[in-house]
Amino acid sequence: MSCLSPSEWDEFLGQYPDANLLQTSGWGELKSSFGWVPAYVQESGAGAMVLFRRLPLGFTIAYLPKGPVGKNWAALWPSVDQLCKERRAVFLKVEPDIWEMQADDLDSSLPGFRYVPHGTIQPQRTLIISLQGGEEEWMARMKQKTRYNIRLAIKKDVTVQPSVDISAFSAMIEITGERDGFGVHRGDYYKKAFEIFHPRGQCELLMAMYDQKPLAGLMVFAFGTRAWFLFGGSSNTERNRMPTYLLQWEAMRWAASRGCLEYDLWGAPDADMDTLEDNFQHRTDGLWSVYRFKRGFGGELMRSAGAWEKVYMPGFYRLYRWRLEKRTA
Repeated sequence: MSCLSPSEWDEFLGQYPDANLLQTSGWGELKSSFGWVPAYVQESGAGAMVLFRRLPLGFTIAYLPKGPVGKNWAALWPSVDQLCKERRAVFLKVEPDIWEMQADDLDSSLPGFRYVPHGTIQPQRTLIISLQGGEEEWMARMKQKTRYNIRLAIKKDVTVQPSVDISAFSAMIEITGERDGFGVHRGDYYKKAFEIFHPRGQCELLMAMYDQKPLAGLMVFAFGTRAWFLFGGSSNTERNRMPTYLLQWEAMRWAASRGCLEYDLWGAPDADMDTLEDNFQHRTDGLWSVYRFKRGFGGELMRSAGAWEKVYMPGFYRLYRWRLEKRTA
């Protein structure tokens, strides 16, 4: 088994400009501040960052987010299995960085795993905005109302600028979570993410301002050819100035300046396009509350291949599932 240091992992990952942010050492460092322990494994041109979280009695759960990286997964799994057994993992959950439409032969790439319906930790469906072409082409792919709102924000004297004001950003996320009915992280989570990724040039905090006051904020991340909108929020004031629309536009421009070819809006309701379009105007639960906004930016609706699990300790796994279901009942 070939375990790597974070710097060695970064060197390996540099060969894969289309790798996911959630497989970077920065993401491992972020999660290590909130109860997870990252480990980096590489074998024969394939690699994975695996996160471990402690359970009672010295057991753990293992999670491989948006990976593995590379193509020769068959050579990698024995090392991942060994690592999981050494760390007393009850099971390993894998969410491959593969779209559902590309997953025809995924069973053969995941020997010993079983597909877990509705088992993803990350949003399974999302909208991907192409950054190919110039800004006029981006605008042309948007819905008319979204183009109008971007221009309206500019007309109403909204400006967007980089910021380091994590406190104001966290406060706006809290407001948005209460207003739209979804859970948010604690403020120290956003602070830590910014401290890790911003010095690497992989993150920017953008704030929409009016009259020197922040109206909305967005944290955008980039790695290789891809960018992600992971965190964002807005205040309850001056919403008629449409600051969030201009924010997304400037985030797209920032991502393109980093060489990114696509921008992931990170999360949409897990439904097909017909269902989304039939329901978005009257549903506000979960990700429905933000889909109405996101749909206007011209992104393509995509669905990941989902979650897969390999169980190492069947008895403890059944106990774990029972306790989990009891807590969420």
